[in-house]
Amino acid sequence: MLFLVENLGMRVLITGATGLVGQELVELFHDNGIDVNYLTTSRSKIETKTNYQGFYWNPSTSELDPASLKGVNTIINLAGASVAKRWTPSYKEAILNSRVDSLMTLKSALSTHDHEVEHLISASAIGIYEDSLTKFHEEDDFKKGDNFLADVVEKWEAAADEVGELGLEVTKIRIGVVLSDEGGALEKIKAPIEKYIGAPLGSGKQWQSWIHISDLARLFHHVMKNRLEGVFNAVSPNPVNNKELTECIAQCLGKPLILPNVPSFVLKLMLGEMSTIVLGSQLVSSKKILSTGFQFEHAQLKPAIADLL
Repeated sequence: MLFLVENLGMRVLITGATGLVGQELVELFHDNGIDVNYLTTSRSKIETKTNYQGFYWNPSTSELDPASLKGVNTIINLAGASVAKRWTPSYKEAILNSRVDSLMTLKSALSTHDHEVEHLISASAIGIYEDSLTKFHEEDDFKKGDNFLADVVEKWEAAADEVGELGLEVTKIRIGVVLSDEGGALEKIKAPIEKYIGAPLGSGKQWQSWIHISDLARLFHHVMKNRLEGVFNAVSPNPVNNKELTECIAQCLGKPLILPNVPSFVLKLMLGEMSTIVLGSQLVSSKKILSTGFQFEHAQLKPAIADLL
């Protein structure tokens, strides 16, 4: 009850609130008595409730309803086009622009309207890290990857820092493979396993630094509540390789894996440049967020998968 009192009257603004992570976050905030304003590009998704208030924006034209900033002191930015659609040249542009334009639209609104915003928490991704089977990546000790996704994340984080030039505290949360029962990676791995055509991808040795969706929402909340600044990896303390992940999901579903690994060249033929999503290997540390007192409720893969399935 004390906790609710502490949050009473608190209001955050979320971009990307209707997405996978956004919905989980809204639910958690409402459970903790925190009101949410959210920005949407679709006028039909605008709701008006005391604790959940929608406002229109259009990042591609830098348009934003300034009323959305009223009473808000933290912005959580989750906006960005999905990377899980075919990477045509025009879609690659959309992946980058949707992220940078969102932050520049926020910056423009914050610099032209009165507001009480003090903290920007922006999503980022572990895709910034170099592809390696052995390098253990920490937030401030890493090599940047040499691919499209790493370039996108670098520009995305730079845009968040640019918003910080207005005097805001900025936190960037590098998100790993999100496991959820509402879609995303788990859904994509589960579907072929259920049809008995699941198999590890490539060598199966590539690292998958994963996080349970409820831990991810709690991590955002923890960062906001404790006003943590800087960069934090959002990954469980126990990464696994692709073979272990695939086998664990099959085991929880009670399905055998009969087929051999899908060869890398087949994935490259099927997916093109986008194959870096499934063949890339990022071994990522959660030490920094743990050192702030955050505790994972789903630190081990098997119980996390069992919880979701």
